[in-house]
Amino acid sequence: MSSSSTVSSGSVSPIGPPAETIEQRTERRRLSTIDRYLPVWIVAAMVIGILLGKVFPDIDQALDRVRIAGVSLPIAIGLLWMMYPVLAKVRYESLGRFSTQGKLFAVSTLLNWIVGPILMFALAWIFLPDLPEYRNGLILIGIARCIAMVLIWNTLACGDGDVAAVLVAVNSVFQIVMYAVLGWLFLTAIPSWFGADSTALDLSMADIAVNVAFFLGIPLLAGIITRLVLVSRKGADWYDTAFIPRIGPTALLGLLYTIVIMFSMQGDRLLDAPLDVLRIAIPLVVYFGLMFTLAFLIARRAGFSYEETAAISFTAAGNNFELAIAVAIGVFGIASGEAFAGVVGPLIEVPVLISLVYVALWLRDRLFPELSSIAAAPGTVGSSHIVARQRAFPAIDRSEGSDA
Repeated sequence: MSSSSTVSSGSVSPIGPPAETIEQRTERRRLSTIDRYLPVWIVAAMVIGILLGKVFPDIDQALDRVRIAGVSLPIAIGLLWMMYPVLAKVRYESLGRFSTQGKLFAVSTLLNWIVGPILMFALAWIFLPDLPEYRNGLILIGIARCIAMVLIWNTLACGDGDVAAVLVAVNSVFQIVMYAVLGWLFLTAIPSWFGADSTALDLSMADIAVNVAFFLGIPLLAGIITRLVLVSRKGADWYDTAFIPRIGPTALLGLLYTIVIMFSMQGDRLLDAPLDVLRIAIPLVVYFGLMFTLAFLIARRAGFSYEETAAISFTAAGNNFELAIAVAIGVFGIASGEAFAGVVGPLIEVPVLISLVYVALWLRDRLFPELSSIAAAPGTVGSSHIVARQRAFPAIDRSEGSDA
């Protein structure tokens, strides 16, 4: 058989395998070591947390004894732990390229600060018209835009880490300025327009600024310092191919640790009031699904790449549950229905968002066919999808290139 017929038949040609074959092999390797069983680990972490809560009934009081920025210290440690490796990956020296990305910021702002809060407000009233405390709790979640776990979901979905970091930073600024305003609007003003029950929200921007500064500012500053110092001493190649592969997987360990702590502290409440949990969970699942799908389709229609689309979509779908919980406890009390809804929020968000990671990868192959249609020579990168994977998992892609 001639070489031309070999190429036409889809077999490996003399000049090297096509990019699709490299992608399939890289995907299989990456999933086998990191992602493939992540849902299993998450479920296991939930079960372990619930069992800990049952074996040690007072564990929630012990873990909640010390609070930082309105959040339990063990949970705060987990949030900082899982955010630092992701923020250490960001190429801060190249972020200037976003200064001309007006359309990207416009789409993200529209989704996060107009569509998201309105959608959650509507779903809260549709599904919980008779439970005002739970309804208020969902609204508090809806107006708190994500600044933490979104970075994990975006990385797992091979999204653009730089875009996600910039959008998270923008959301943080908006959050400081707009959270109290949106809380007043959706809890007090709009319900009163329709003659419905309204709720007063006494909240200062300073309280929100402390929360944002702690959960985003600390890991962000640590990531910037780490990159600047190590790149200057060891070089960018060593940093991206040696250091990042070592600390990158620890972000998932931080995620699992946080899940164990959350479920150990609140798992008994889920078991004691399953119907209430179900009623809170239904609008949350609908919200996460609709926000992700809407954001993904809008970003795709606007002409963004898959990596940018994934970053926009997960940023729009995720919520800042630590801020929502802190506000609910501070304003309404730890035993309030608002606080209970806030606690249920992340417990539902984690499994739903990890499921949406796989939905994003499935949509990538169908809505971005150009990613698998570009051939690559041995040892080279032939699609933007492989570029994204290289940035998230540089050691794996480096070994793949040597195999090719």
